[in-house]
Amino acid sequence: MGDYRSGFLIADDHAIFAEALKVYLERTYRVLGVVSDGRALIEQALKLRPEVIIVDVAMPLLNGLEAARRIRDQAPNIKFIFLTMRDDPNLAAAALELGHVAFVLKHSTGSELQEAIKVVLQNKSYVTPKLKARDWAAERSRAQQFAKELTLRQKDIVQLFAEGKSIKQIADVLELSEKTVEFHKHHIMEVFALQSNAALILFALKRGLVSVEADSPGRSRAAGNR
Repeated sequence: MGDYRSGFLIADDHAIFAEALKVYLERTYRVLGVVSDGRALIEQALKLRPEVIIVDVAMPLLNGLEAARRIRDQAPNIKFIFLTMRDDPNLAAAALELGHVAFVLKHSTGSELQEAIKVVLQNKSYVTPKLKARDWAAERSRAQQFAKELTLRQKDIVQLFAEGKSIKQIADVLELSEKTVEFHKHHIMEVFALQSNAALILFALKRGLVSVEADSPGRSRAAGNR
């Protein structure tokens, strides 16, 4: 496995959940670290080179699916287990686009998580049985919207805007000028025929860039509107 270390990296912005998961995993595995947003995940994944990353799909600054895509481009041997509150087959299909990964619901049992880990370590895919059996190849083709409609920069801007960040804050996070952020936002709204900020937020929600499962201060304002 080259310079890959046998260990796990946890990415979840719910601090209590992440800490409990760390304690649980350390009974069997070595946990290399815990991060709370998608951008920190990329940085630590490329630094620590874990064997497995357990990541919440809905992460601030950069969602778990997009962070995983960017990590996979530079470190293709890292394995991913996605956790989410949403039993959405489109999200599962989008995750499976990354190859041999696991898709597990957060309210699943510990034994199911252990089974998902076992399967992924065998270079196979695992999808929670709580999602009804279906033709995943067909679902994967439908899931292309999650990966190809937006450029990487556009995805970043849409997610950060939907999280309630201002133009200035987005510019600071992405190290862009405010005019550049404004330009991208205007272009996105024009191309996708979005008539308002609310429509842009809904656009982000439908594409899984932000989540409605928020219940902590670390979550976005947009995600908190149920």
